[in-house]
Amino acid sequence: MAVYEVYSHPIVQRYRTSVCTKATLFQIICLLLTFIVPLLIAYRSYGFWMKERTYTEQPEVYYKHEFIMLVTMSDESYVLFSTYQNLNNLQRDNIRIPVMSSYEIDTYKDGYNDYLYVNLELPMSDTESVSQVQLLLFFDYTLQMYSTVNMQCMAYIQHSASAGSSFSTVGNLNFVQKYPISHSGSDNTYDVSVVDSTSILASSYDLSTVFNDYFSRNVSTVFQSSYPVWTTGRSPQNPFTIEATVYYPEQTITYNPGFWELMKWAWIQYIAVLLVFLILFDSIKTFVFYHQIISTIVESPIRKG
Repeated sequence: MAVYEVYSHPIVQRYRTSVCTKATLFQIICLLLTFIVPLLIAYRSYGFWMKERTYTEQPEVYYKHEFIMLVTMSDESYVLFSTYQNLNNLQRDNIRIPVMSSYEIDTYKDGYNDYLYVNLELPMSDTESVSQVQLLLFFDYTLQMYSTVNMQCMAYIQHSASAGSSFSTVGNLNFVQKYPISHSGSDNTYDVSVVDSTSILASSYDLSTVFNDYFSRNVSTVFQSSYPVWTTGRSPQNPFTIEATVYYPEQTITYNPGFWELMKWAWIQYIAVLLVFLILFDSIKTFVFYHQIISTIVESPIRKG
C-alpha cells in the first residue's frame, strides 16, 4: 500500500544556559552583530538619509500682460516700449508703440495653460533696420503639489543679427532653483514684481540691474529656445514683426523631504540588509549549538523509550 505524508510540523530543540557563560556572551555578540552591522552598512553605503528628492509637477502659469520691448537699430539707436508708465516717461524720446496681441491656450483642458503666443508689430521708417531684439515677458507662477510656491517671474527673449524684417522663436519657460524647496508650507518670498514699476529712477529699469537681482533668487524661470528664426529683407513701410511662443512644460522640482519620508526610506534600506543578517546569524547559531561547540543544556522534545 502506498504511503504519503498527511501532516508535518517542526520539532523545537531548546538550548539552555546560565547567565555568566560563554553561550550567553556568544548570544549577545550575535544579537549586536545582527542588528548593528546592517545599520552601519546601510548608513555607510550613502543615501541612507535623503537630503533631497525630486518630483514632477505641471506649474500654474499666467501671463501678466506686462512686458518690456527694446529694439536696437543698425545705427546703434534704439526704440523702446513697456507696460510700465514710469519707464515710458523716462524714455519718452525713444518710445515707439507696437501693435501687440497675445493669448494663452489650455490644450489639454485640464485647467492649466500650456503655452503663450505673443505677436508684436513695430512701425518702421523706410531707412531703419533692426539689428537686435530684446523682449521681457512677465508671469505669475505657482507650484502647489508639496509646498505652495507663489512667485512672479519672467522670460527673457533676445536675438541679434544683420538687418531683419521679422523675428520668431519658440521655447520653454523652465523652472530654475539653486536650493531645494520645503516639502510643506507656503513660500511667497518672490511673489513681487521682477521690475520695480513704482520707481522713477532709471537705474531700476536697467537690464543689468534687473538680471542681477533676478539671478540672485533661489527660484526663478528661464526661457530656453533652440529655434530662433531671423528673417531679412523687409519691404518699405512694413513693420518689424516679433513672434514668440512660450510653452509651460511639466517641471522637475527638488525639495527637502520631511521627517516621516526620511524614516520610511531609511527603514526600507535597513530592513533589506537586516534580513540577510538574520538568516546568516540564525544559521551560525544553529550550527554552533547543534554541534555543541559552545556547551549548553539541550532539551529535546523527543521522548526516549
